[in-house]
Amino acid sequence: MLFNSYPFILLFLPAVLVGYFWLGRRSNLTPVIWLTAASLAFYAIGNWQFAGLLLASIAFNYSVGYLLIEKKLTPSQRRVALTLGVAGDLLVLGIFKYAGFAADNLNALLGTHVAVHILLSVGISFYTFTQIAFLVDAWRGQVAAYALPHYALFVTYFPHLIAGPILHHKDMIPQFEREKSKHPDPHLMLCGVIIFAIGLFKKTCLADGIQPLVVLAFDARSPSFDQAWLGALAYTFQLYFDFSGYSDMAIGISLMFGIFLPVNFNSPYKATSIVEFWRRWHMTLSQFLRDYLYIPLGGNRRGRALRYINLMLTMLLGGLWHGAAWTFVVWGALHGAYLCINHVFNALLPNIPSPLARPARVAGTVLTFVAVVVAWVFFRAERVDWAMRVIGAMAEPSNIAFGREEIVALVMVSIYAALVWLAPNTQEIMGYDHRNRSVGDDLRAGRMRPLFLYGASLVLAFGILGIQSHSEFIYFRF
Repeated sequence: MLFNSYPFILLFLPAVLVGYFWLGRRSNLTPVIWLTAASLAFYAIGNWQFAGLLLASIAFNYSVGYLLIEKKLTPSQRRVALTLGVAGDLLVLGIFKYAGFAADNLNALLGTHVAVHILLSVGISFYTFTQIAFLVDAWRGQVAAYALPHYALFVTYFPHLIAGPILHHKDMIPQFEREKSKHPDPHLMLCGVIIFAIGLFKKTCLADGIQPLVVLAFDARSPSFDQAWLGALAYTFQLYFDFSGYSDMAIGISLMFGIFLPVNFNSPYKATSIVEFWRRWHMTLSQFLRDYLYIPLGGNRRGRALRYINLMLTMLLGGLWHGAAWTFVVWGALHGAYLCINHVFNALLPNIPSPLARPARVAGTVLTFVAVVVAWVFFRAERVDWAMRVIGAMAEPSNIAFGREEIVALVMVSIYAALVWLAPNTQEIMGYDHRNRSVGDDLRAGRMRPLFLYGASLVLAFGILGIQSHSEFIYFRF
């Protein structure tokens, strides 16, 4: 089921909200069970064949986590339990996501013809990483004992289940345990609807609106210089508003239940460096890779050379996490190289003179954006050689075919660029702060009425009218 679908907006979400708050009058636990059941139903509607796998994953990880939390095992036994838990998670993820990729590469290498066709379990990357973090924290002694219904809701919570954010138990389960969240808060409901409306508009009107221009680069046999750049930029902005829209919608839906989700997207194209980009783009994935991969590998504690090796390895695995294809490996390798260059530059030139600070920030933003656009070409292309075809066209300014279609595309891309760099993001508009559990202070104080509410209503209306029948979010395939 999609957030940007009429059944979800008009039937599923209202029914789940009514049941959740009605049960909240009678108990603190039954709303948790209701929301868990609704989340499983949300998942099963489009992925019924994998609902059993999700339930088995929850049972397995909760059992291993219980052993680690109780601390009845010896230190060596606890390490074995952690190893088996993480290995089990990675094995399942590997089978469902990478078995076909591995078979194809072995066939190419050995000349064999082994066929492996395993349907990808939607959301498996997100709920697997979420639970690996839980197990590692349990082993570190950073997890309190949680009831099974709360843990099950933590994993299955439908606003995040399909495409993130990657949740952390210490951030979410205490919110599920609070009695206050089981009673409707009109202010949070209103803020949730507004944020959801903004996200819906981004997805159905902006992301889906520019999607047809992507073919200029990626569906052409030999794109010209301008077609390659316009198509690559169109995809860059499509992905931006698609992911930003999903993130807003997830936050908005969760706010309606009185639950604050972590921010996962914070105007990444405004970043002045690739390091800052990764602090703004898919923020919960960046935090997971840092805390559970980069730092355990040694981080920057073992010398500069190993630091760069750790960065490359982390980003290569981050690329593979997005998909089982060499294009994602190249994408991850590019970002690993970008990060290494960024850190080398910072080491050589730690302080920029004050008169040059502003021009340096502008130059950094432009350079970072161009580097990101080049990497997105591999992210979008079906094969590495197809990506290289687009990159080759982008590097050939003498090959220009500037016609009416390209002029229209240039105007649209310019409008999208203005929105990305000049408009405030949703967190800034709504004052959303998930750490301090606050949102919409200006709205509560009456400083945004009534014009703002009229505008939000129009945004919601346009977003609903713009819904297309099969417009999935791009991150659903990860």
